[in-house]
Amino acid sequence: MEFSHIPVLLNQTIEGLNVNPNGIYVDGTAGGGGHSSEILKCLTSGRLICIDQDPDAICTLTERFKKNENALIVKGNFADIKELLEQRGVFRVDGVLLDIGVSSHQLDTSERGFSFHEDAPLDMRMSQKGATAADLINSLPYDELKKIIYDYGEEKYAPSIAKGIVESRQKKPIETTLELAEIVKSNVPQKVRRDGHPARKTFQAIRIAVNDELGVLEKGLDGAFELLGSGGRLAVITFHSLEDRIVKRKMASWAQGCTCPKDFPVCVCGNKPKVRLITRKPVCANETELTENPRARSAKLRICEKI
Repeated sequence: MEFSHIPVLLNQTIEGLNVNPNGIYVDGTAGGGGHSSEILKCLTSGRLICIDQDPDAICTLTERFKKNENALIVKGNFADIKELLEQRGVFRVDGVLLDIGVSSHQLDTSERGFSFHEDAPLDMRMSQKGATAADLINSLPYDELKKIIYDYGEEKYAPSIAKGIVESRQKKPIETTLELAEIVKSNVPQKVRRDGHPARKTFQAIRIAVNDELGVLEKGLDGAFELLGSGGRLAVITFHSLEDRIVKRKMASWAQGCTCPKDFPVCVCGNKPKVRLITRKPVCANETELTENPRARSAKLRICEKI
């Protein structure tokens, strides 16, 4: 199965990584290999380790880079990036790329259950393992569902949507994407139904919960930072505010120097900046890219360099 995915902010990301032709790099969310392919073009004797948890992506990457001796394909979750590399004898790298969130392939493959546009089993698992979206929707108590939809979807109608889910599943299990989309639609005001698809935020929230995306991001960022050698760069592309907030906060904490109160005459904390921020503000797609790839509209790229 072909894993098609248009890489967003491609030129800005490759430029920001400042690739050393002889260095070791990691694409922690390699997907269809769009970003990976460009990194490999920059390498001579260097290596690129392509990580992905999706079996479809692994098949595509293996086939795409089978003749490239600089590429190593690894099946796994980028949350475990440090362990995955150390198991293969890699303890320092020159750069890490993380392109966070759901891929175009996952959205466009209806049977994966990510999309509210076509009917399919309610799945949403990036790894194709573990509890599905249907498992969560049909088992979580009202308060937990409401919290997930409100926190992860930033959906102000979370209480009524969660209530509608609980009431519906008491009659029969909720099994498909369109069933869930219709429940959401029936439990938001009429005006919301005219402003884009009313299920978008709820589907985002459930997907994040199914894949523990924010927890994975936190752990993956820490692992990537530990792996970076001096001068190594970390580039992260996010697609919604929850992810970007985590990346911004994490990079800012690494970049922070002395934390002593301002009235202290000398520093006693000894805290030194651990990274240099390459991007003070997130890099976003230009109009040309947005015309070619509308899904890049919400993409934000942040880059830091380890000191």
